[in-house]
Amino acid sequence: MPTTTRIANGLLSIDVSSLGAEMQSVTTRDGAEWLWNGDATFWTGRSPVLFPIVGKAPDDTLLIDGKPHAMAQHGFARRREFSLAAASDTLCRYSLEASDETRAVYPFDFLLSIEHSLDGPTLTVAAEVENRGRTATPFGLGFHPAFLWPLPGAAGRPHAVTLGNAGEPRRQPLEKGLLSQGRTPSPFAAGRLRLSPDLFENDALVFPEGAGDDLAYGAEGGPALAFRFENLPNLALWTKPGAPFLCVEPWHGTAAELGGSRELRDRPYTTVLAAGARARFAFTVTFPA
Repeated sequence: MPTTTRIANGLLSIDVSSLGAEMQSVTTRDGAEWLWNGDATFWTGRSPVLFPIVGKAPDDTLLIDGKPHAMAQHGFARRREFSLAAASDTLCRYSLEASDETRAVYPFDFLLSIEHSLDGPTLTVAAEVENRGRTATPFGLGFHPAFLWPLPGAAGRPHAVTLGNAGEPRRQPLEKGLLSQGRTPSPFAAGRLRLSPDLFENDALVFPEGAGDDLAYGAEGGPALAFRFENLPNLALWTKPGAPFLCVEPWHGTAAELGGSRELRDRPYTTVLAAGARARFAFTVTFPA
Protein backbone atom coordinates (compact mmCIF):
# COMPACT_ATOMS: atom_id res chain seq x y z
CA MET A 1 0.00 0.00 0.00
CA PRO A 2 1.26 3.51 -0.77
CA THR A 3 2.47 5.62 2.12
CA THR A 4 2.52 9.40 2.43
CA THR A 5 5.32 11.68 3.61
CA ARG A 6 4.58 15.19 4.87
CA ILE A 7 7.09 18.03 4.78
CA ALA A 8 6.34 21.46 6.22
CA ASN A 9 7.69 24.77 7.40
CA GLY A 10 5.85 27.74 8.81
CA LEU A 11 4.41 28.67 5.41
CA LEU A 12 3.77 25.49 3.45
CA SER A 13 2.74 21.88 4.08
CA ILE A 14 3.22 19.27 1.33
CA ASP A 15 2.07 15.64 1.21
CA VAL A 16 3.83 13.25 -1.18
CA SER A 17 2.75 9.68 -1.94
CA SER A 18 5.13 6.79 -2.47
CA LEU A 19 3.00 5.84 -5.50
CA GLY A 20 4.65 7.72 -8.33
CA ALA A 21 6.35 10.09 -5.86
CA GLU A 22 3.31 12.24 -6.55
CA MET A 23 2.25 15.29 -4.54
CA GLN A 24 -1.14 14.89 -2.94
CA SER A 25 -1.62 18.25 -1.25
CA VAL A 26 -0.14 21.75 -1.03
CA THR A 27 -1.46 23.84 1.86
CA THR A 28 -0.45 27.33 2.94
CA ARG A 29 -0.44 28.49 6.56
CA ASP A 30 -3.94 29.97 6.21
CA GLY A 31 -5.27 26.47 5.52
CA ALA A 32 -5.87 27.08 1.81
CA GLU A 33 -5.38 24.10 -0.51
CA TRP A 34 -3.75 24.89 -3.88
CA LEU A 35 -3.39 21.48 -5.52
CA TRP A 36 -6.15 19.63 -7.37
CA ASN A 37 -7.69 16.84 -5.29
CA GLY A 38 -7.81 14.05 -7.89
CA ASP A 39 -11.61 13.86 -8.14
CA ALA A 40 -12.30 11.06 -10.61
CA THR A 41 -15.20 13.04 -12.06
CA PHE A 42 -12.59 14.91 -14.08
CA TRP A 43 -9.09 13.46 -13.59
CA THR A 44 -7.54 11.23 -10.91
CA GLY A 45 -4.06 12.74 -11.24
CA ARG A 46 -2.71 15.45 -9.00
CA SER A 47 0.94 15.95 -9.89
CA PRO A 48 2.28 12.91 -11.75
CA VAL A 49 5.89 12.57 -12.90
CA LEU A 50 6.20 11.56 -16.56
CA PHE A 51 8.95 9.03 -17.36
CA PRO A 52 10.38 7.52 -19.56
CA ILE A 53 8.16 9.26 -22.09
CA VAL A 54 6.07 12.40 -22.14
CA GLY A 55 2.76 12.10 -23.97
CA LYS A 56 1.68 9.26 -26.22
CA ALA A 57 3.43 6.81 -28.50
CA PRO A 58 1.66 5.65 -31.69
CA ASP A 59 -0.57 2.72 -30.75
CA ASP A 60 1.00 2.92 -27.27
CA THR A 61 4.09 1.21 -28.67
CA LEU A 62 7.69 2.44 -28.73
CA LEU A 63 10.53 1.21 -30.85
CA ILE A 64 13.78 0.85 -28.92
CA ASP A 65 16.64 -0.06 -31.24
CA GLY A 66 14.03 -1.33 -33.68
CA LYS A 67 12.23 -3.59 -31.21
CA PRO A 68 8.62 -2.83 -30.15
CA HIS A 69 7.84 -2.18 -26.49
CA ALA A 70 4.40 -1.41 -25.03
CA MET A 71 4.33 1.99 -23.34
CA ALA A 72 1.23 3.78 -22.06
CA GLN A 73 0.83 7.55 -22.25
CA HIS A 74 3.31 9.42 -20.03
CA GLY A 75 5.25 6.25 -19.20
CA PHE A 76 5.22 3.95 -16.21
CA ALA A 77 6.79 5.91 -13.33
CA ARG A 78 3.50 7.45 -12.20
CA ARG A 79 2.10 3.94 -11.59
CA ARG A 80 5.12 2.56 -9.73
CA GLU A 81 5.83 2.38 -6.02
CA PHE A 82 8.89 4.45 -5.10
CA SER A 83 11.16 3.94 -2.08
CA LEU A 84 11.72 6.72 0.44
CA ALA A 85 15.44 7.50 0.16
CA ALA A 86 15.71 10.58 2.42
CA ALA A 87 13.44 12.67 4.60
CA SER A 88 13.63 15.66 6.91
CA ASP A 89 11.15 18.28 8.10
CA THR A 90 11.40 20.18 4.81
CA LEU A 91 12.63 17.60 2.27
CA CYS A 92 11.72 14.16 1.00
CA ARG A 93 13.35 12.14 -1.75
CA TYR A 94 11.80 9.08 -3.37
CA SER A 95 13.59 6.77 -5.78
CA LEU A 96 12.68 4.20 -8.40
CA GLU A 97 15.25 1.67 -9.62
CA ALA A 98 15.10 -0.43 -12.74
CA SER A 99 13.66 -3.89 -12.14
CA ASP A 100 12.84 -6.97 -14.18
CA GLU A 101 9.35 -5.54 -14.58
CA THR A 102 10.53 -2.18 -15.95
CA ARG A 103 13.21 -3.77 -18.16
CA ALA A 104 10.50 -5.82 -19.87
CA VAL A 105 9.10 -2.59 -21.37
CA TYR A 106 12.13 -0.29 -21.09
CA PRO A 107 15.40 -2.27 -21.33
CA PHE A 108 17.68 0.11 -19.45
CA ASP A 109 19.19 0.30 -15.98
CA PHE A 110 18.33 3.60 -14.33
CA LEU A 111 17.71 5.33 -11.03
CA LEU A 112 14.96 7.97 -11.00
CA SER A 113 14.96 10.22 -7.91
CA ILE A 114 12.17 12.71 -7.17
CA GLU A 115 12.82 15.30 -4.47
CA HIS A 116 10.37 17.78 -2.94
CA SER A 117 11.85 20.51 -0.76
CA LEU A 118 10.70 23.74 0.89
CA ASP A 119 12.39 27.10 1.37
CA GLY A 120 10.05 29.70 2.84
CA PRO A 121 7.05 30.06 0.49
CA THR A 122 8.84 28.21 -2.34
CA LEU A 123 8.45 24.55 -3.26
CA THR A 124 11.08 22.87 -5.43
CA VAL A 125 10.33 19.62 -7.24
CA ALA A 126 13.42 18.06 -8.78
CA ALA A 127 13.99 14.88 -10.77
CA GLU A 128 17.36 13.24 -11.32
CA VAL A 129 17.90 10.41 -13.77
CA GLU A 130 21.05 8.30 -13.45
CA ASN A 131 22.13 5.90 -16.17
CA ARG A 132 23.39 2.82 -14.31
CA GLY A 133 23.86 0.76 -17.44
CA ARG A 134 26.61 0.39 -19.99
CA THR A 135 24.78 1.83 -22.98
CA ALA A 136 23.30 5.24 -23.72
CA THR A 137 19.78 5.63 -22.29
CA PRO A 138 17.08 7.67 -24.08
CA PHE A 139 14.11 9.09 -22.15
CA GLY A 140 11.67 11.93 -21.75
CA LEU A 141 10.93 13.56 -18.38
CA GLY A 142 8.07 15.85 -17.48
CA PHE A 143 6.03 17.24 -14.61
CA HIS A 144 2.23 17.45 -14.62
CA PRO A 145 1.07 19.40 -11.52
CA ALA A 146 -2.57 20.50 -11.38
CA PHE A 147 -3.44 23.65 -9.45
CA LEU A 148 -6.89 24.91 -8.64
CA TRP A 149 -8.72 27.10 -11.14
CA PRO A 150 -9.97 29.35 -9.69
CA LEU A 151 -7.19 29.74 -7.17
CA PRO A 152 -8.14 30.02 -3.48
CA GLY A 153 -9.89 33.29 -2.76
CA ALA A 154 -10.19 34.16 -6.46
CA ALA A 155 -13.59 32.79 -7.47
CA GLY A 156 -15.16 34.91 -10.21
CA ARG A 157 -11.89 36.61 -11.18
CA PRO A 158 -10.33 36.13 -14.63
CA HIS A 159 -7.17 34.03 -14.55
CA ALA A 160 -4.15 34.29 -16.82
CA VAL A 161 -0.74 32.78 -17.52
CA THR A 162 2.00 35.36 -18.04
CA LEU A 163 5.38 34.41 -19.47
CA GLY A 164 8.42 36.05 -17.93
CA ASN A 165 10.03 36.53 -21.34
CA ALA A 166 6.90 38.26 -22.75
CA GLY A 167 7.08 35.74 -25.59
CA GLU A 168 4.49 34.58 -28.05
CA PRO A 169 5.43 30.92 -28.54
CA ARG A 170 3.72 29.04 -31.33
CA ARG A 171 1.49 26.11 -30.46
CA GLN A 172 1.92 22.57 -31.81
CA PRO A 173 -1.57 21.03 -31.80
CA LEU A 174 -2.31 17.49 -30.68
CA GLU A 175 -4.24 15.03 -32.84
CA LYS A 176 -5.40 11.95 -30.91
CA GLY A 177 -2.59 12.56 -28.44
CA LEU A 178 0.20 12.91 -31.03
CA LEU A 179 1.79 16.16 -32.15
CA SER A 180 0.84 17.46 -35.57
CA GLN A 181 3.68 18.33 -37.92
CA GLY A 182 2.82 22.03 -38.19
CA ARG A 183 2.50 24.86 -35.69
CA THR A 184 -0.20 27.45 -35.24
CA PRO A 185 -0.01 31.12 -34.19
CA SER A 186 0.51 31.80 -30.52
CA PRO A 187 -2.49 32.33 -28.24
CA PHE A 188 -0.23 34.58 -26.12
CA ALA A 189 -0.16 38.33 -26.67
CA ALA A 190 2.97 40.02 -25.32
CA GLY A 191 3.46 37.03 -23.04
CA ARG A 192 -0.06 36.97 -21.61
CA LEU A 193 -2.78 34.35 -22.10
CA ARG A 194 -6.16 34.95 -20.54
CA LEU A 195 -7.58 31.56 -19.63
CA SER A 196 -10.94 30.22 -20.71
CA PRO A 197 -12.26 26.64 -20.88
CA ASP A 198 -12.72 26.76 -24.66
CA LEU A 199 -8.95 26.98 -25.12
CA PHE A 200 -8.75 23.30 -24.16
CA GLU A 201 -11.59 21.87 -26.24
CA ASN A 202 -9.03 20.17 -28.50
CA ASP A 203 -6.70 18.90 -25.75
CA ALA A 204 -3.64 20.54 -24.20
CA LEU A 205 -1.86 23.64 -25.44
CA VAL A 206 1.68 22.48 -26.24
CA PHE A 207 4.52 24.95 -26.76
CA PRO A 208 7.68 23.06 -27.76
CA GLU A 209 9.90 26.13 -27.54
CA GLY A 210 9.90 29.81 -26.74
CA ALA A 211 7.93 29.84 -23.47
CA GLY A 212 11.04 30.65 -21.44
CA ASP A 213 12.03 29.48 -17.99
CA ASP A 214 9.58 31.37 -15.78
CA LEU A 215 5.90 32.28 -15.71
CA ALA A 216 3.09 33.36 -13.41
CA TYR A 217 -0.33 31.77 -13.11
CA GLY A 218 -2.79 33.97 -11.26
CA ALA A 219 -6.03 35.85 -10.93
CA GLU A 220 -6.46 39.45 -11.94
CA GLY A 221 -6.22 41.49 -8.76
CA GLY A 222 -5.82 38.29 -6.75
CA PRO A 223 -3.37 35.53 -5.81
CA ALA A 224 -0.70 34.26 -8.18
CA LEU A 225 1.81 31.42 -8.32
CA ALA A 226 5.32 32.13 -9.63
CA PHE A 227 7.08 29.29 -11.51
CA ARG A 228 10.70 28.80 -12.56
CA PHE A 229 11.98 25.92 -14.70
CA GLU A 230 15.38 24.23 -14.92
CA ASN A 231 16.30 22.10 -17.95
CA LEU A 232 12.65 21.97 -19.02
CA PRO A 233 12.37 23.69 -22.43
CA ASN A 234 8.84 22.55 -23.34
CA LEU A 235 5.59 23.80 -21.80
CA ALA A 236 2.03 22.52 -21.87
CA LEU A 237 -1.13 23.90 -20.31
CA TRP A 238 -4.10 21.59 -19.87
CA THR A 239 -7.45 21.05 -18.25
CA LYS A 240 -10.63 19.25 -19.11
CA PRO A 241 -13.27 21.79 -20.13
CA GLY A 242 -15.31 22.62 -17.06
CA ALA A 243 -12.84 21.09 -14.61
CA PRO A 244 -11.67 23.31 -11.71
CA PHE A 245 -7.92 22.93 -12.27
CA LEU A 246 -5.11 24.02 -14.56
CA CYS A 247 -2.06 21.87 -15.23
CA VAL A 248 1.15 23.84 -15.71
CA GLU A 249 3.42 21.22 -17.29
CA PRO A 250 7.14 21.79 -17.88
CA TRP A 251 8.74 19.01 -19.92
CA HIS A 252 11.96 17.82 -21.49
CA GLY A 253 10.45 15.69 -24.23
CA THR A 254 7.07 15.64 -25.93
CA ALA A 255 4.62 13.23 -27.50
CA ALA A 256 5.62 11.58 -30.76
CA GLU A 257 4.84 13.43 -33.97
CA LEU A 258 2.25 12.17 -36.44
CA GLY A 259 4.07 10.43 -39.25
CA GLY A 260 7.38 10.70 -37.42
CA SER A 261 9.80 8.05 -36.22
CA ARG A 262 8.55 5.58 -33.63
CA GLU A 263 12.04 5.20 -32.15
CA LEU A 264 12.29 6.50 -28.59
CA ARG A 265 15.58 8.28 -29.22
CA ASP A 266 14.03 10.12 -32.20
CA ARG A 267 11.11 11.63 -30.26
CA PRO A 268 11.27 15.42 -30.00
CA TYR A 269 13.53 16.70 -27.21
CA THR A 270 14.49 13.23 -26.01
CA THR A 271 17.46 13.16 -23.63
CA VAL A 272 20.10 10.53 -24.40
CA LEU A 273 22.18 9.93 -21.29
CA ALA A 274 25.66 8.43 -21.54
CA ALA A 275 26.62 5.45 -19.40
CA GLY A 276 27.25 6.58 -15.81
CA ALA A 277 25.88 10.09 -16.42
CA ARG A 278 23.12 11.94 -14.58
CA ALA A 279 20.66 14.63 -15.60
CA ARG A 280 18.59 16.96 -13.40
CA PHE A 281 15.25 18.62 -14.15
CA ALA A 282 13.42 20.89 -11.72
CA PHE A 283 10.73 23.48 -11.22
CA THR A 284 9.91 25.82 -8.36
CA VAL A 285 6.60 27.32 -7.33
CA THR A 286 6.39 30.29 -5.00
CA PHE A 287 3.06 30.67 -3.21
CA PRO A 288 1.50 33.80 -1.70
CA ALA A 289 3.08 34.23 1.72
